[in-house]
Amino acid sequence: MIEKLFKHEITKKRWRRFVKNRRAVFSSWLIIILCFFSFTAEFWANSKPIVLSYQGKMFFPTLQDYSVKEFGDQELLQVDYRKLKLSDSDWAIWPLIKWDPFESNKTVDEFPSAPSSINLMGTDDRGRDILSRLLYGFRYSIIYSVSVWVITFFIGTVLGALMGYIGGRFDFISQRIVEILSTVPQFFLLIILIAVFQPSLFLLVFISSIFGWISISYYIRGEFLKNRKKEYVEAAKALGNNRFSILFKHILPNSLSPLITFSPFVIAGNITALAGLDYLGFGLMPPTPSWGELLSQAQKNFTIGWWLALFPSMALFFTLTFLSLIGEGVRDAMDPHLSE
Repeated sequence: MIEKLFKHEITKKRWRRFVKNRRAVFSSWLIIILCFFSFTAEFWANSKPIVLSYQGKMFFPTLQDYSVKEFGDQELLQVDYRKLKLSDSDWAIWPLIKWDPFESNKTVDEFPSAPSSINLMGTDDRGRDILSRLLYGFRYSIIYSVSVWVITFFIGTVLGALMGYIGGRFDFISQRIVEILSTVPQFFLLIILIAVFQPSLFLLVFISSIFGWISISYYIRGEFLKNRKKEYVEAAKALGNNRFSILFKHILPNSLSPLITFSPFVIAGNITALAGLDYLGFGLMPPTPSWGELLSQAQKNFTIGWWLALFPSMALFFTLTFLSLIGEGVRDAMDPHLSE
């Protein structure tokens, strides 16, 4: 009971230190807001109305696909809601951005087109709205980066905990294997594997996680080596707790500082890695919205499409800055040498 109360007090102190860092708190809220808008992007950027009242019936095109027969058109394969003729009694609520990330603006003469009142951030080389693709692209960046973070930290934590707790010959052999794996040029191997297999979000997460656990395993191993001889571990052994309970119920909660401290920086690094892969053409399959793919277009159209470089670069810069500020706040909160 005393141990739990002590850990609870430590957690409250860390939380108070984090909350006092206004830049970290502000950045956290901005990341949460960006995630909200990106994961609900269909309601903010879409070529379909959110709600449509047509001939006395209510439709929700954003949530459900409707047949052209519902609107009396037998010729088209897909409903074009922009060209739908509405009577005085009909009405529609449209998203703020009336473009989905895959739709080309055919009203402009050439692609890419500069920012305008129709496309606030311009279009890419296929006439697709850049603001819409940035909004949807953030979703894929977060899914990739968080997925890789969870998988790599889970593997690194389990393996590092086993090496640090068991020690001896097992730790010696395991460390030699980890050292060999750490010498592999991971980025080049990642590109080779992606070139062999057809890339998808799941495949990118899986391949990126193969070697990503190595760095965190070092820190967890060190924490377990330090904590395995503490008094509470010896007491747990004396009470007859099994090895699994000692590892993950007693030692692990007291060894979480590296995991928590490095998490925002690792997520930021994963976002950069996906943007780099997309820029090189080894990332998400087209036409998936991607920040790196927009930067690749900027490199190909650098004389006429400045907006292709400016807006994706700003999106990357601010996202990575916010995550870095969160990481600094977490690092300071976890530092036992800092006073409140």
